Amino acid sequence: MSSATPGPDAGEQTPSAAPDSNPPGATPPAATGTEPRDRGSVAHQILSSSWLLSLLALVVALVVGAVLIAAADPRVQEAAGYFFARPGDLFAAVGQTVGGAYAALFQGAVFDANASTFTRAIRPLTETLTVATPLILAGLAVALAFRASLFNIGAQGQIILGATFAAWIGFTLQLPVGVHVLVAMVAGIVGGALWAGIPGVLRAKTGAHEVIVTIMLNYIALYLVSYLLTTAAFQRPGSANPISPMLESTALYPRLLGSGFRLHMGFLVALAAVAFVWWLLNRSTVGFRFRAVGYNAHAARTAGINVEWSYILVMVIAGGLAGLAGTAQVMGTERVLTAGIAASFGFDAITVALLGRSRPLGVLFAGLLFGALRAGGVTMQSRTGTPIDIVLVVQSVIVLLIAAPPLVRSIFRLPTPGQRRPATTTVKEARA
Repeated sequence: MSSATPGPDAGEQTPSAAPDSNPPGATPPAATGTEPRDRGSVAHQILSSSWLLSLLALVVALVVGAVLIAAADPRVQEAAGYFFARPGDLFAAVGQTVGGAYAALFQGAVFDANASTFTRAIRPLTETLTVATPLILAGLAVALAFRASLFNIGAQGQIILGATFAAWIGFTLQLPVGVHVLVAMVAGIVGGALWAGIPGVLRAKTGAHEVIVTIMLNYIALYLVSYLLTTAAFQRPGSANPISPMLESTALYPRLLGSGFRLHMGFLVALAAVAFVWWLLNRSTVGFRFRAVGYNAHAARTAGINVEWSYILVMVIAGGLAGLAGTAQVMGTERVLTAGIAASFGFDAITVALLGRSRPLGVLFAGLLFGALRAGGVTMQSRTGTPIDIVLVVQSVIVLLIAAPPLVRSIFRLPTPGQRRPATTTVKEARA
């Protein structure tokens, strides 16, 4: 699936130099009434950038969601029946339905102005940050592998293994405050790294495609944790349900804003992971090798880079990041291990990485966006009756548009990246 692997952004492409049209002794451009067209090239770079493409994909997805919200509303359907008699009723019904749904989405994800206290007003924002924490960490795991031309869709299984390792440390050991959290975090990182290292080794040593291997490992991880929760080592004593004992309080991420909020220290860990991945890719020799392998593995091997070792190392690091996402779930949000501890974060992480263009900051903002959609979707459904599946449709449309950039460019008539533009323009046109 190398075609799905994001390469360098359009904004990073270096245009080829135009041939010199002024031989020695010829009149310079200023004397002929022409000058370099710098302003046009800047506008062209902005319009052809991948960041603008991602933003417009989000806009289109929200428009599609608005159409579905309006089409599913009974008032809109009733007003559409007598549209030609009173067309204003239809437009009013659409505006009220869509506006009310998206307003409820905002109130459930960012700020509830109708809340009675300030604590309740900011609670939606804290819920968004809480939900976004595993999305950011798992998104980094997928994005980092993307940069080395590997399609890591096994973040789901890596989250499960990281949560399993961390949970076992959390409810079996008795360690001092601070030490227990660190040991459980390290265990989660090791669990995810080991699970991701399997497809890395198989890709490097046998050429087995990481997509097939990670898909299979996702199912193995799910059934493995389901089995473990029926054993005496993991099942809660006296309970017939597949659930582990509660983690010790010393192994839990501290709550950042007190017991009244679910936001925990895992969010700070996610921010630190973003900074680490940025440094790794842009300031370290190892990250340079990862990017070189991602751009062209054959050229990297010719330059002396050990491509096979890079495959193994990048998957191990990516798995460690996904394992941290598992610790955020089991040590911060759920505080207990269940078979559904990973929810769908591992699969949503693929969308987060794609929307973030496999860049650490992009993954951060994409994770926050998807966390807001998840947190606000519940409020939107409870207050307006809008199906929460609309949020899933919006996410799916984003994936579709990100995977088909020419479609977005054709909708908004954006220039194609790398398209040659006129090198010069007249002075009169530049002044105009």
